[in-house]
Amino acid sequence: MAYKPQFGPGSTLIAENRRKYMNPGYKLQKMRDVSDEDVVLLMGHRAPGAAYPTAHPPLAEAGEPKCPVRKLVVPLDGAKTGDRVRYIQFSDSMWFAPCHPYLRSYLEAIRYRGVDPGTLSGRQIVECRERDLEKIAKELVSSELFDPARTAIKGATVHGHSLRLAENGMMFDMLQRYVLDPKDKVVKYVKNQIGEPLDKPISVGKPNDDKWLKAHTTIYNCNGGVAFRDDKEYLEWTQRVHSLRTKYGFMPME
Repeated sequence: MAYKPQFGPGSTLIAENRRKYMNPGYKLQKMRDVSDEDVVLLMGHRAPGAAYPTAHPPLAEAGEPKCPVRKLVVPLDGAKTGDRVRYIQFSDSMWFAPCHPYLRSYLEAIRYRGVDPGTLSGRQIVECRERDLEKIAKELVSSELFDPARTAIKGATVHGHSLRLAENGMMFDMLQRYVLDPKDKVVKYVKNQIGEPLDKPISVGKPNDDKWLKAHTTIYNCNGGVAFRDDKEYLEWTQRVHSLRTKYGFMPME
């Protein structure tokens, strides 16, 4: 019998969206065009066009010992050339952002090779070999997992974002890395992810309206959205996992 992956429980639209994004067979919808140069500028690790700094010699020159695992596992381009490991970090508003920090880690671990995703206090970081990271970052920023107003690229000073929206619907950012242009209603980054000013603003498109956000969000929200308590299957599984983890922690005799 063929195995059918189970990406998560739940019978609501929120649960369906979570399963959809985690499924590598689902092709993420492209929402905007962000150039390779702009992705490099947003992350701020190197100048566009500059050579990739390396952490070790290319694998072909390293003289590694023979190993059967090395024959089975094809290295990524960044590993082949010895690229250093870099990162991009996202924050997501609880107000119907398309994705949320834990789900980002889940879906990235499923969809991409060679990544080290992590969720930290309302933020989510993706670490990877630099040239491979740029490809992944471009796909994530260009896709439906990113909303210009409710998702942000923040490498530093992230806190205070999730619960706060400005009057224009933009997510709070203490470093003001991005602005909503009042003329064309397009969100533009004026600083890179760690808050360094950019020589030119980088456009990431117009924010999606509330109808689109509520149809694509993966966040339970009782204020105008789908409440977690209304998804009985998801609630039951959450309680089951919590119960089993608690019992295991106490190491019961039976």
